Amino acid sequence: MKELIQKLRNFAKEREWEQFHSPKNLAMALSVEVAEIVEIFQWLTQEESKNLRPDVLQKVKEEIGDVTIFLTNLADKLGIDLLAAAMEKIEVNERKYPVDKAKGSAKKYTEFEK
Repeated sequence: MKELIQKLRNFAKEREWEQFHSPKNLAMALSVEVAEIVEIFQWLTQEESKNLRPDVLQKVKEEIGDVTIFLTNLADKLGIDLLAAAMEKIEVNERKYPVDKAKGSAKKYTEFEK
């Protein structure tokens, strides 16, 4: 992760792009890149989405790369350890979605019976 962060910092610095990489701009760019992934899947059936043609899979791979870059840049700008944040969120979700209530269910945790 540290290697990726340093590579992204160098990339932006060499191009003098740091001036454009405010948290607001990075969040907006991240949203656009996620939307590009959504666009690929928009009209596919469930089955088609599981069996992408190689050219479509390559496009998804490229967009996931873009999302990863913008998310990593955003976390870096805000001083957030991306992997630690994900691990912490998994712990939160384990409490919100206990196996005995969530297993096999798509319900939101607020819909579980108390």
